[in-house]
Amino acid sequence: MNSLFILGTPIGNLRDITLRALETLESVHLILAEDTRTTRKLLSAYGLKTRLLSYNEQNHQRRLPGIMKTLESADVALVSEAGMPRLSDPGTELVIEAINKGGISISTIPGPSALTAAVSLASFQANEFTYLGFLPRIKAKRAHTLASIKNQERPTVIFESPHRLRKTLQDLLAVLGNRHMTICREMTKFHEETYHGSLSDALATFISPRGEFTLIIDAVGSPMATMTQAEALDEINRLSNLGVSPSKAVAQTVRNTDLSRRELYSKWLDKFRDPLDGSFPH
Repeated sequence: MNSLFILGTPIGNLRDITLRALETLESVHLILAEDTRTTRKLLSAYGLKTRLLSYNEQNHQRRLPGIMKTLESADVALVSEAGMPRLSDPGTELVIEAINKGGISISTIPGPSALTAAVSLASFQANEFTYLGFLPRIKAKRAHTLASIKNQERPTVIFESPHRLRKTLQDLLAVLGNRHMTICREMTKFHEETYHGSLSDALATFISPRGEFTLIIDAVGSPMATMTQAEALDEINRLSNLGVSPSKAVAQTVRNTDLSRRELYSKWLDKFRDPLDGSFPH
């Protein structure tokens, strides 16, 4: 019986490939790659010369019959551009066709995943979550999707590209309100960045976004606005007295308010201003 391997590849750092994945990539007759350029770099890094065939959103239907024919006599591996196949990537039709045809062993070679990697970095409970992949581009479908998660009692995970990030943050803020969120940018890469804060602060932070983004938005009813302004200011004072810097104290407290980080910091500074001329004591 020949095999179809659903194989995970690095989401950035090539050293995140598993030994079993390398063994499989070397042994199969053919590798189906969403982006042959990216996969060729991976193979070259480890001295592998297995044949590649592009298999992506544009050609997967046309390629499918030939791939099924190949599986009658040889092993094939399916890889996406990064991470695990089928999560917002091609591969679903191939796996279903192989299952329905029968006589083909279908195995997963687990590897890195932007989805689980991002969830592991979330600054709130995420034992359960809803994964949406990329939001629909069509305005009506996009609005319907966001409305469907408005009252969910679990976090939501979204993938986003740099040129659509700000629009997505604006839409999330308009529909869901100023919730707490975690944003992971360029995970495992040189310019990796993780943001924790409110949706409004995220808009102020990511002015000219670059790289690939994974967004985790906290659930409805999360402790985003459980503190009044007075309570938040008292909490900043408490943290400051413990030796936490004002900026970090504000960042830690703002998730429990409906204010932006800038607004809360300004309110805190107001406590030290001279009421007559607005200056700070020397």
